[in-house]
Amino acid sequence: MNQLDALQAALAGEHAAMYGVGVAGGKLSGARFGAATDLFGAHRDNRDQLSALIVAAGQTPVAAQPAYDLPQAVTNAATAAALVLVIERRIAAVYGDLVEAAEQAPVRVFAIDALQTAAGNQLAWGGAPVAFPGAV
Repeated sequence: MNQLDALQAALAGEHAAMYGVGVAGGKLSGARFGAATDLFGAHRDNRDQLSALIVAAGQTPVAAQPAYDLPQAVTNAATAAALVLVIERRIAAVYGDLVEAAEQAPVRVFAIDALQTAAGNQLAWGGAPVAFPGAV
């Protein structure tokens, strides 16, 4: 995978993440709703930055789909939080791919920051710490 393909994949992942976090937010309240709102904004910011990087490379950013299949039903706050955790795990994997494919330092720095943020988000949404692949 080259850098442009990885940027497009990350952008597609951010489109899906925004959709999923939006759905999850509909079943949350209080502090969890606020956290989901902040998370949605962070994914929107990443989407915009990825789009700008793709445009700067002379390409057209991949468009968002009208809707996405969710990996599970979202019926209450617990299933909403579980969905957010799945989203953050998936987006971390996408950014891991971008770190590997990055050919330019600014892209690599952005991808590393996004990967670290996704790892922290996983903890905030009930995930457990795990070693990075290949770590001893």
